[in-house]
Amino acid sequence: MKAAVLNEQPGELVIEDLSIDKPGPGEVLIQVVGAGLCHSDLHFMEGLFRSQLPIVMGHESAGIVQAVGPDVTYVKPGDHVVACLSIFCGQCHQCLGGHPNRCSNPAATSRAKGSAPRLSRADGTPVDQMARLGGFAEEMLVHQNGLVKVTEEMPLDKACLIGCGITTGFGAAVRTAKVEVGSSACVIGAGGIGLAAIQGARVAGANRIIAVDVSKAKLEMAGQMGATHFVNASEVEDVVAAVKELSGGGVDYSFEAIGRAATVRQAFDMLAMGGTATVIGMVPSKDVVQLRGIDFLQEKKLQGSMMGSNQFRTDIPRMIDMYLSGRLLLDEMVSATIGLEGVNDGYEMMKRGEVARTVITFD
Repeated sequence: MKAAVLNEQPGELVIEDLSIDKPGPGEVLIQVVGAGLCHSDLHFMEGLFRSQLPIVMGHESAGIVQAVGPDVTYVKPGDHVVACLSIFCGQCHQCLGGHPNRCSNPAATSRAKGSAPRLSRADGTPVDQMARLGGFAEEMLVHQNGLVKVTEEMPLDKACLIGCGITTGFGAAVRTAKVEVGSSACVIGAGGIGLAAIQGARVAGANRIIAVDVSKAKLEMAGQMGATHFVNASEVEDVVAAVKELSGGGVDYSFEAIGRAATVRQAFDMLAMGGTATVIGMVPSKDVVQLRGIDFLQEKKLQGSMMGSNQFRTDIPRMIDMYLSGRLLLDEMVSATIGLEGVNDGYEMMKRGEVARTVITFD
């Protein structure tokens, strides 16, 4: 099968022919139909986060089940599925505590050390899978606990977006922050995840939703998704002051959807008394966020969000229902559709800020 492989960091993806093993216990073989380009993969391609190499990138995919291994009871060949990187064991403290997105026992859903690799080159070299998925490939071999069955009414080239970006942004608003009806919110960064957070705030009932970005086109798209007010960060001297003016002194909820220490600080500083700032973006580990201690006396809160605090087996079908009923917008977020060979071009478009979401489709 063809797959997009990262061989060095920093580096571009290389299209290679790989061998894929038969499904083992608990594993499912999937024909990939659609795969979204997520900024998280770009962080690894740029070397901001380290990974075992070589590795098939991609973690936002949807497809059709081709075969299942022993002990697989959840899906069968022919089922339509969305893959999610929040692969859960169902047995650890986090899973049993209602937080499967924070599963602490990846060994339970991975092949044991010394076992045959899921993916390999012709010479036998093992090839890793991004987030244990490896979605930039014609096929995926994953554990059944990383999949959710979806209705065949749902287009798989749109369903793939829910596997990561939509779940992450939408969930940050609805699950992590628990945005309240009538509240005010601000989302910093109107890329794919930021747009999903805006939709989450809209569905949750926020009355005022402020979008912040440097791109006029992305701010216009934010308006489609539900933003009511806008700040072009390239046109104002002080983003925090601009947001406070629009919100009457500060917002109840803010979301950082870029992954920079400076914008995390902005998200916290723009809060009203008792407000909550949620960091969705992947801030590089070397970066330090500094805050004024006195601000905590106003009961302001800063928190992180891992994949939107999801319970994806129930969350994703609900989001699909919202899409099918017109409440969740996905078609409007797809700026470009490409083939696997165009994956590097897709990431160049992302770096230039030209797209909200790009989707790879497989013939």
